[in-house]
Order: sequence, then C-alpha cells, then structure tokens
Amino acid sequence: MPAEMLDRRFLNPIPTGLMAPHKTLHMLRRWILEGKRGNPTEPVGPFPADLEAFDRPTRGLRVTWMGHSSLLIEIDGSRILTDPVWSERASFVSFAGPKRFYPPPLALDDLPPLDAVLLSHDHYDHLDRATIRQLRKQPVRFLCSLGMARHLESWGVTPSRITELNWGESAEIGNGCEITAAPARHFSGRSLWGRNRTLWSSFVIRNRTHNIFFGGDSGIFPGFHQIGDTYGPFDLTMLEIGAYDADWPDVHMGPRNAVEAHLMLQGKLLLPIHWGLFNLAFHPWQEPIERLIAHAGGENVPLLLPTPGIPTEITGTGVNTSWWKARKSTNVP
Repeated sequence: MPAEMLDRRFLNPIPTGLMAPHKTLHMLRRWILEGKRGNPTEPVGPFPADLEAFDRPTRGLRVTWMGHSSLLIEIDGSRILTDPVWSERASFVSFAGPKRFYPPPLALDDLPPLDAVLLSHDHYDHLDRATIRQLRKQPVRFLCSLGMARHLESWGVTPSRITELNWGESAEIGNGCEITAAPARHFSGRSLWGRNRTLWSSFVIRNRTHNIFFGGDSGIFPGFHQIGDTYGPFDLTMLEIGAYDADWPDVHMGPRNAVEAHLMLQGKLLLPIHWGLFNLAFHPWQEPIERLIAHAGGENVPLLLPTPGIPTEITGTGVNTSWWKARKSTNVP
C-alpha cells in the first residue's frame, strides 16, 4: 500500500494523466475566454463564526467547514485542522491568482487550541505559507504527506513537531484518535519544475467511537473500494466536488464521481469540500453543489451542507442550509 516512486517522483496508484504540455496555449486561451465563469458576480458572505460556540467543546463529532478544504474537526475532544488556507489568494504571490469569495469565518488567532494540523498535499489551495507561519506559534503537531516537511521547516516549524506519513502509516494525536494516510489520485508541486517530489494523500481519522474520511484532492479510482473494505464504513466522508474539467479528468472527481467514491468508501454521510471559495476551473461557482444534490438524491446519499463557519454536530442526519442561495449570486455566462 505504500506509495511508489520512479526517478525520485511519487506515482499514482493507477496511471493518471495531467494536462499535456502541448495544451498550454489551448489552456491560456480558455482562461482568457472562460476564466470569469467561476466567479460570483455579487458578493458572497461574509459568514462570521460564533466564537462562543468554540468555548463549548463537544464530546462527540463536530465539524466546522471554513471553506474549500479547510475544516475544523472535533472528535471526542481532539481538534484537527485540515488543509488550512487563510490567505486572500491561493497563489505563490499576494497580488495575483485565485481570490477568496468571502473572508475566513474565523480569524486564526480565534481558533480553539488544536491537537493537529493535517496537510494532504502541497498545492497552494491546500498549503498556505502565511497560515502555517502563524499556526506554528501554537503548540500543535503537523501531520503531512511524505516530503512536505521541507516546506514546513523552511517556514519555521520545528522538525520535532512534524510527522510525515506514507500511505498506510498512522500516527496518534491523543484521546485515542489515530490518523492514517491512505492513497489518493492526484499530483503535487508548487512550481512547474518540482512536480510530484512530495506525496499527496487522503486520511482516515478514527477513534473508539467515530470513523471519518478526509479525501484531500483526488480523482476517482478503484482504490476507494479497498480503503472502504480496510478502514470503513465511515460515519462521514469529506470529498472534493469542485475544480473539475474535461481537460484534467483524472485528478479531480467532480460531483458525480464524489457520490460514487462515497459509496465505494462505505460512507454514511457526505460533506462536499473543495468548492465555493476559489475560482479554480471553468464551471460556474454554484454548479458543483447543484449537481451534487441531484446525483446524491438519485443514490439516496444524505448530504451535510453547513454554512461556512458554523459548527455542525454529526448525527447521521443530512443538513442543507442552502447558504449559497442566501444572497442573490449569479454567474457570468
């Protein structure tokens, strides 16, 4: 189950295609002509969190979606923050690149004490230098995929607080909570020249009473069956639904495949992530969630669709706040 390497580059669990180099001009043309389709034309949010809610720790399972793939997971007293991105842009520079649709619901300084920061891979919309540099001030552990420690150490995180995980490896964070890295079908790199030098992972998070799955970024692949058979069933799966496109079909799954992956994983409740915060593809920003609701309804899959910043107790029952409809937001045709 460990990830394999070839020429010091990590490999996907099955053959996986990325956008071919000869499509560079084609893609540039698409961004010029279609790039605005993914932006709301009217303001979205803000969605300020109720700070007092975090003063009341839960002894069960509670999740707060901060937007995109950033979640505060509370599991029987343990607090885990996934793929935190608090910067205004998911980019290597502060003045250009995908910009947030709404501000973070909660300031980093207002986060409750954390037990772990969990990092799936090193793309800019999942690993944010400014956010990590601020979180390092907390006495918190950083759990990440293989090879990512060099990023964290260069940003001032003490090596003793970093645990790298290969697929199939586990780490405990206290209160009987164990985190296990599992395969994903994606890629890595923070430039065109460093691709796949670090690993990308999904994660199983479980203790004696709860078992959940954080998918990070991944295209669909048969390995979800194996993950479900080995670690499932899951009380909750958190799977990406946005940033899909026909030009990169293997590395993002989209709404229909997210429902299929949820079923393969033997999930009970599905929380969609990786949508509704950054313009990373050519589909309208609300399209992923609207398609997911349709596909999930056809398969009788209950969905957890909380408002960003609102702590939500996981009881097995679906929740739909329709927050994306709260303000009139249309898309550029």
